[in-house]
Amino acid sequence: MESRPAPDLPSLPRDGDGPVFREPWEAQAFAVAVRLHEAGHFTWREWADRLAEEIARARASGDPDLGTTYYHHWLAALERIVAEKGLLRPDDLARRKAEWDAAARATPHGKPIVLPGG
Repeated sequence: MESRPAPDLPSLPRDGDGPVFREPWEAQAFAVAVRLHEAGHFTWREWADRLAEEIARARASGDPDLGTTYYHHWLAALERIVAEKGLLRPDDLARRKAEWDAAARATPHGKPIVLPGG
């Protein structure tokens, strides 16, 4: 598997220091994609293709592509490639998303989200 850094993706929100994140989940989604690549689960070309497809799909559905939804596309691409590669079954992904949603709703603002089972 290739070990070079992530390519500069056209719409990646960034400043002079690198990628910028508006919310913690964006940084987490970014880190998960980088870690899965480092673990050899997919190439950057595969990743870039999935992300480009998700962005194109969103634009075709009316997303004005102002940069505010970029990590929503990132997350959709991540969920898709994880499913395609068989890293997580679709029902496991749906269950985990529901657990995160329930835990987030039950967590007071500013407190860490704790998932069932630790």
